[in-house]
Amino acid sequence: MNKTANTHIIQPPDNRDGCLKITEVFLSLQGEARDSGRPTTFIRLTGCPLRCSYCDSEYAFFGGEWQSFEAILAAVEANGVKYVCVTGGEPLAQKRCVKLLVLLCDAGYEVSLETSGAIDISNVDPRVTKVVDLKTPDSGESQRNLWSNLDYINANDQIKFVLNSRADYDWAVAQLHQYSLPGLAEVLFSPVWSALEPAELADWIIADRLAVRFQLQLHKVLWSDEPGR
Repeated sequence: MNKTANTHIIQPPDNRDGCLKITEVFLSLQGEARDSGRPTTFIRLTGCPLRCSYCDSEYAFFGGEWQSFEAILAAVEANGVKYVCVTGGEPLAQKRCVKLLVLLCDAGYEVSLETSGAIDISNVDPRVTKVVDLKTPDSGESQRNLWSNLDYINANDQIKFVLNSRADYDWAVAQLHQYSLPGLAEVLFSPVWSALEPAELADWIIADRLAVRFQLQLHKVLWSDEPGR
């Protein structure tokens, strides 16, 4: 994503109970899912328990800086847009992320959460749009999918499959039917950048007449495959 850095910095308090470890807060266009193309403030939390084979945000696994909720909200306000996306890493790996989501919603922002689906989402504020990335076999992490999370998906949420191959596609289609996913939420099929040809995936979806939405990562189309953009 083409990021506009925010230099509004407030020192976190000594007590980290009111803090999260943050890799970056930046302004860009939303590159994925329903709000693709909208100017959005991204809050990228540090850390992730998964190691997907195609991950493009490994730089968020470690490092980061502790920031207070007040500092994070001030940075979001300074960007001056209504859409906020909380991402990672895996943002829910930090338990206090749930509190941040509440504070953002209370402040009047339209909030989305990008989560792997490997961590319980039952306590996520229902005002938040959850974008749940179900891991495919080629990711190397499909065994981490927490299928009970489907009980907490609503029509405002989105279920995403990132597909690396025809085998991934066939597996995703099987889950689509087994769990009646289109009846739960909008379902997104996305090709792994530089691994699966977009037109090939599009042809499969059309041939099978799937009740899913094909998507590309807009930020990679616009700004190539540079990590963290």
